[in-house]
Amino acid sequence: MQARLFIGNLSWNTTDQDLADLVTEHAEVLDTKVITDRETGRSRGFGFVTIESDRVQDVIRALDGQSVDGRQIRVNEAEERPQRDRGGFGGGERRNRY
Repeated sequence: MQARLFIGNLSWNTTDQDLADLVTEHAEVLDTKVITDRETGRSRGFGFVTIESDRVQDVIRALDGQSVDGRQIRVNEAEERPQRDRGGFGGGERRNRY
């Protein structure tokens, strides 16, 4: 099985490869993704790493609170993202304006 970790408070310069290198010391990395702003392409300061689930607690214990590029990172299990209503007009009722 696989597990997904949230890694926060990353340096703006952290890349997917940097994230993989950080976690590889503690578990086999299956996937990494540093989240970027859609408009600017700049890192938003957090990312996700997918690893084998039997190593989750080891990785969290080893990395949570560690200093990486001068920033104290946060590491925990990622929570499932709630489903969003993809309806048009922001999900609210559309009203005619006079």
